[in-house]
Amino acid sequence: MEPFRSLRAVAAPILRANVDTDAIIPSREMKSVSKTGLADGLFAGWRYTAIGGRDPNPAFVLNQAAYAGTKILLGGENFGCGSSREHAVWALHEYGIRVVIAPSFSPIFRGNCVRNGIVPVTLAADEVAKLAEFVTADPSTHQLEVDLEACEVRAGATIKKFELESEAREMLLEGLDGIDLTLKHRADIDAFVARDRLERPWIYSTVEKSRA
Repeated sequence: MEPFRSLRAVAAPILRANVDTDAIIPSREMKSVSKTGLADGLFAGWRYTAIGGRDPNPAFVLNQAAYAGTKILLGGENFGCGSSREHAVWALHEYGIRVVIAPSFSPIFRGNCVRNGIVPVTLAADEVAKLAEFVTADPSTHQLEVDLEACEVRAGATIKKFELESEAREMLLEGLDGIDLTLKHRADIDAFVARDRLERPWIYSTVEKSRA
């Protein structure tokens, strides 16, 4: 997973409450179990004029020239609700989204973001609305900067602080998945196993016999 330190980029507002995972990636667009090949289906129900088609809907924000190269999304309450499909985060990431800023997230979606290199930033609804006002005034020049090391969102001279639990922040900063994070404690794990093998040798002899 690619580490995330800071990013300055175009931000697109989709300030709808309860944007669910089926809106982010409709089930009809999930044609494989791979993490790739999903970007075209991102927001397909809003992004295209017809179901299953690929004619862009000019009214949808991501199809507007001013938002070309969007890497940051501004969302509404309960972003990523609905099913737990990880494809929603895979589609966002493949499209190029690295940060989602919203007043609240579905817990499962939020966890999937962290485990796939997308920073979920929680700010109050009025703060997200003010960021959206800043961005829409001139999307290409009024870019947002998200600094994960400082836990700040910067919009011109305005700075918004946010919080992210230490484990999630560590995973994103260092580009770690759950296994990588566990293996950082490998020396402690190995030491525990060595002690446990001395205290309960019968457990290990049973396991080793079953492997023979």
